[in-house]
Amino acid sequence: MKGIAASDLPVANGKIYHLNIAPEQLASDIIIVGDPDRVTIIADEYLVTREHEAFHRGLRTITGTTREGLRVSVVTSGMGTPSLEIVLGEIVALNEIDFATMTRKPHHDKINIIRVGTSGGLQSQTRLGTPILTAYAVGLDNTGLFYDADYPDPGCLAIEKAIRQAIDGAVRSTRFKGTIHPYVSRADPAVVEAMEESARERHVTVKKGITVSSAGFFCNQGRDIARVPPSIPDVDAVLGSIGDLHEGLRVENMEMESSFLLHFMTALGYGAGAICPAIANRKQETFTASYVQNVKDATEVALAALMKLRR
Repeated sequence: MKGIAASDLPVANGKIYHLNIAPEQLASDIIIVGDPDRVTIIADEYLVTREHEAFHRGLRTITGTTREGLRVSVVTSGMGTPSLEIVLGEIVALNEIDFATMTRKPHHDKINIIRVGTSGGLQSQTRLGTPILTAYAVGLDNTGLFYDADYPDPGCLAIEKAIRQAIDGAVRSTRFKGTIHPYVSRADPAVVEAMEESARERHVTVKKGITVSSAGFFCNQGRDIARVPPSIPDVDAVLGSIGDLHEGLRVENMEMESSFLLHFMTALGYGAGAICPAIANRKQETFTASYVQNVKDATEVALAALMKLRR
């Protein structure tokens, strides 16, 4: 078997380059968050033991055990799908590559990974702080376009066509019309079901729907504050007003990472999902800075779901 080139997968002293951890220092159950400080907050709140900590290039990883006995790693993704692509690529390599021979292992563990983040709600009736469970994700980034994964189910194709039609109809510039190619991915149904059950057990009110992942925060999500005009005016309103797309689901929220997480990990046969409280309501033009408890609720739901998936 041909080995993987050092330039393709940098490893130093048995540790992968960006995360700076060795394979045995990563758990098979993972909570992934954008903010490195949130890694510490989650670890302080939920881990009773810590076996390893690393911080390199702005990426923090803490691996330990919860009160319920779940071995889990809390990992930084950074902001946006380009950073996430690096982190997920290294997580998968840590699980699948033998660093001694730089060849793929004949067998590897099943990874379950859940994103806990924050998002902007696109439906007017969504109360601030409501955790949104992602059933499908729409990628308005282009990171996923470089990984040739097929549609996980017919729903992805149907949603993709509807979103693309809406985007093409809203682009005002002939220069960019037809150039934005949304891709749709699906959360693992078992992960979604486990989070729904965990939310009910904890009396946490959640909404399930379609999440849009944007390539940026401002114009990419309809925030027109710059002197350069947007190519898609009010893109958040355009997407939020589409209506039911598949199985009664609507576009519920916008953030910056879930699309590639689901696209990449699902294609590899891993379990992936996302739960992101809506800390802004784009239609109501409201925002709350007091969302710590909402993120805590989402984290508890995610950890309990990972525990269910291991039983």
